[in-house]
Amino acid sequence: MNAGAVTYTLTAINNSTNPTQIAVFQQDPNLAPSLNVFSLAWFSKFAYPSTTIKFTWTISYNFVWSETGQLAPGVVFEATQTPDAGLKEKNQILLDYDSKNGAYFFEPPTPFTAPPPGQLRVVQSPNVPLKQASVGIGMSGYGTFVVQAQPNLTATFTPYPKYYIIAGNIQQGEVLSIAQITSAPEVPFDPGVYNMTAILGKDNAWTIKSTKQVNQSLLKIKKDNPEAKWGDLY
Repeated sequence: MNAGAVTYTLTAINNSTNPTQIAVFQQDPNLAPSLNVFSLAWFSKFAYPSTTIKFTWTISYNFVWSETGQLAPGVVFEATQTPDAGLKEKNQILLDYDSKNGAYFFEPPTPFTAPPPGQLRVVQSPNVPLKQASVGIGMSGYGTFVVQAQPNLTATFTPYPKYYIIAGNIQQGEVLSIAQITSAPEVPFDPGVYNMTAILGKDNAWTIKSTKQVNQSLLKIKKDNPEAKWGDLY
């Protein structure tokens, strides 16, 4: 994580009766489905019933690539390189392929000023094999959005992420089929809010509150029930 950057924290509490993976992913309203941009399970951790886990990150971008083969939901993307990226500088990078040694590699990121800053671009050289790898962007060192790598194409991303949480058999880095996900609520970080809590209840539904709200609720309940525990209120 970048030194000096604001740290965001999402606390997840499994108050359901099932042990499960809990995953966080991003969606970007600027990414049209026709572009064949896939969201990845950005983070994923296993949680037994009555346990609490935490996810932390900073809004610090990076580029990613992985030799995935054909990109499709269920494929697991494990980034091989994650060089830092920025929306004002280091916002363009070249993915190349060394055919002699059979190896992909990123050239060092270069500044990109036209069109205006705010986009992240991955230029793919003529040497890149057709649809044998995937390339994209990430945040805090882990992949968030990827496309199939193809020669002579440029993948352009305009990040404006929204965060979602889901429980299920989802590995970190797994390519998601967003159209098939119906039970993943958004975790809204309003301006000035950096700590959120998501509670999976016995009905397998999520309750999303700011961590401040959860603490305030606990203080009220403790007046009548000193044994009340944090997160057991929902």
